[in-house]
Amino acid sequence: MRTKEFEPEEVADAAMRVFWQRGYAATSIQNLVEGTGLSRSSLYSTFESKQGLFQQALRRYEAVTTNNVALLSGPGASKTLIRELLMRIAEDELSDPQRRGCLVANAALELAGQDEGAAKLVAHNFQRLQKALEKLIQRGQQSGEVAAEKNPQALARFFVNTMQGMRVLSKGSMPSQRRQSLLDVIDVALGTL
Repeated sequence: MRTKEFEPEEVADAAMRVFWQRGYAATSIQNLVEGTGLSRSSLYSTFESKQGLFQQALRRYEAVTTNNVALLSGPGASKTLIRELLMRIAEDELSDPQRRGCLVANAALELAGQDEGAAKLVAHNFQRLQKALEKLIQRGQQSGEVAAEKNPQALARFFVNTMQGMRVLSKGSMPSQRRQSLLDVIDVALGTL
């Protein structure tokens, strides 16, 4: 039996970049062949289908978002860390000339209602972020920084929604208005704490 001459993780990373740029529906198998450097038969034998490769790309994207989750678990004031994360997202959006947004948010908008596997991966990604936010908000409540009567789970959901909304807003805003639009959202969101 011949061993594979490529690393499936590297292929999934390359495919992730193709899907991230083009979206699921607009990505053809030929785009994936060109983006990964593999033949159609190698892609199909390793990932079974375009859908299987996309789901693996979503799993690999989790590594991209790990820094955001880690930031929320780090030292510092709750409001400061949430603001830093919101600003990081804004800067990601403003510095991306391709306006790719977030692969998970893109998948949620494009596929989550049609592809159960993709929907589960999207939900998992959102839940990771929500749990990290919820713990941070609870920490802020213990320190007196966040009002004790606020529901930490509801606030965490609100901030996940805000972050994904920022990604969508950035993609749809006029270039001259993108920065101010994102900063306005950050200011209003932080006011909920």
